[in-house]
Amino acid sequence: MIDETFGPVYLIDDSSEYFPPTIPQGDCSPESATARPKVLLVDDQRLIVETLSEILEVEGFDVVAAYDGWHALEIAARFRPDHLLTDVLMPRMNGVELAIAMRNLYPSINILLFSGQAGISDILTEAEKRGFHFEIVAKPIHPRKLVEHLKERL
Repeated sequence: MIDETFGPVYLIDDSSEYFPPTIPQGDCSPESATARPKVLLVDDQRLIVETLSEILEVEGFDVVAAYDGWHALEIAARFRPDHLLTDVLMPRMNGVELAIAMRNLYPSINILLFSGQAGISDILTEAEKRGFHFEIVAKPIHPRKLVEHLKERL
């Protein structure tokens, strides 16, 4: 999905097709393309993904979206994100499993988990037993707080 108002937003649909970006307007030099921090946004709720993608794009981030953890891992190999923002409770692979895999593959990635569910403490406790500690915020997160959080970690 490309929205000319907000720039490239990369989406992976359920059929695993990759939709490459169109060339954005303005400065397309390699230096300007790499200056924008890269965010991999993962949630099985499409409305959340699309809304947060547009907000983050406006705020100066390049965003690639996936709707489950397996797609996110495939995308990460090509996209090499600086940040991973992922929901915790998702089908196929939960967000904590994804975060652990991403931390193992990309040790310097900034990871932020978010969840609107109360029943995630067991998942987080299991990760902590394995030596993984992740920051988690409650959904819904205010977009301004999310942007501030990401910019603080640049």
